[in-house]
Amino acid sequence: MTGQPGIPLPDGWEVIPGARGCTPQSCAFRDRHRELSELETQVFGLSTQSTEYQMEAAERLHLPFELLSDRDLIFAETLKLPIFEIEGKQLLKRVTLIAEGGKIVKFFYPVFPPDRNADEVIDWLRNNAG
Repeated sequence: MTGQPGIPLPDGWEVIPGARGCTPQSCAFRDRHRELSELETQVFGLSTQSTEYQMEAAERLHLPFELLSDRDLIFAETLKLPIFEIEGKQLLKRVTLIAEGGKIVKFFYPVFPPDRNADEVIDWLRNNAG
């Protein structure tokens, strides 16, 4: 969940492991997007917020990739992704998946620090991608 201007984050947000840092993680992938494209990758973000929420965040943060909505948790539950709950909302903890040919070949979790995850992904791709 990215914070939205003028809307306070939920109480206790700062102390939930895996909650804080979605915006720095997304912005790092934005800033390294050209390198990722040169490595023949596609980047997508995923969260449980609505499509409208995701579209606003992608526009506000100038993201060159789509943010996808898993509002019904179908993808998250199928893959057993780490989830937490706050103020009645189920949200995904920060994870990064690398898929090749429809198969997940690398799973980054926990993602910390979030602003360095794009660097980790690029390093992994350079050394492991087929």
